[in-house]
Amino acid sequence: MATFTDETDPSDGNHNSLPDIKPRILLMGLKRSGKTSIQKVVFHKMSPNETLFLESTTKIIKTDIANSSFVQFQVWDFPGQLDFFDPSFDSEAIFSSCGALVFIVDAQDDFSEALQRLQQTVVKAYRVNPSMTFEAFIHKVDGLTDDNKIEVQREIQQQTADALYEAKLENIHLSFHLTSIYDHTIFEAFSKVIQKLIPQLPTLEHLLDILIAKSCIEKAFLIDVVSKIYVATDSSPVDMQTYELCSDMIDVVIDISCIYGMRGDVEGIAYDSDTQAVIRLSNGQVLYLREVNKFLALVCILAESNMDKLGLIDYNFRCFKKAIAEVFVKSFIVATSNNGAFYEP
Repeated sequence: MATFTDETDPSDGNHNSLPDIKPRILLMGLKRSGKTSIQKVVFHKMSPNETLFLESTTKIIKTDIANSSFVQFQVWDFPGQLDFFDPSFDSEAIFSSCGALVFIVDAQDDFSEALQRLQQTVVKAYRVNPSMTFEAFIHKVDGLTDDNKIEVQREIQQQTADALYEAKLENIHLSFHLTSIYDHTIFEAFSKVIQKLIPQLPTLEHLLDILIAKSCIEKAFLIDVVSKIYVATDSSPVDMQTYELCSDMIDVVIDISCIYGMRGDVEGIAYDSDTQAVIRLSNGQVLYLREVNKFLALVCILAESNMDKLGLIDYNFRCFKKAIAEVFVKSFIVATSNNGAFYEP
């Protein structure tokens, strides 16, 4: 029988108030593909270099991501040697309440065995829970050239599509992401996974579209302060460098606030209702950050010439913040489907 271990993030606080129906994100893949490193970097703020010393996972580890983060769910880290066709493996228990399955493929290794395991896993999970989302992280691409990245992704997508077609499951939508723990690609990929678990996402995107249209803003992100995952952005395409700037701004603001803006007897991160910041870039653009609630920050990028409209921007932001509060008017909002996520305003 598969072994389970509860692992609690020390910063998560009291988990007893949350029922055990939080959506699950399953991390699967072969041994040494980088599953544990991903969750340590994204959700536990471990330095990528420190992951080199992590031991191989030998049992299923369940981690609650809750209370210190806007999006609340469980991450289940599966050992690579787990045999899904073992009679003791309870597929119904594993996949029935799963919101997303993330399969990690090591792009620097021979991935033929990984793709075979990916196809087997997706087929087995789909037959138990066809409503879950399926994601493939083509991982460790930091060691590949740009041309190699494109070629590897094309080959993996083609082989996977052929395998699902042969299994008569070509209607399964499997999303592919190029990722590395050494840059922001892993955070962007997880952002897209999480967004599919947010039933209010269309409303959030619409509110952001209105905000940038009325405020002369070029791009806006609604970012979870703890994990740096963006839970929503406007409908314009996401540029990786813009997201990196906005994500890094949160770290800069919190680090400076910890030094100059906190009393010595106060614990926790230096982020509250008064948090706001402006950073002027050398290219004539400005980064603008405002606190939305204790979990979320709005980070925007706009032309410096539009900063003379700061009064208008601040007024529109207050309207936006009020609308966000109304979206999450209850203390906990649970999506009607089993795949919904928990939120706290």
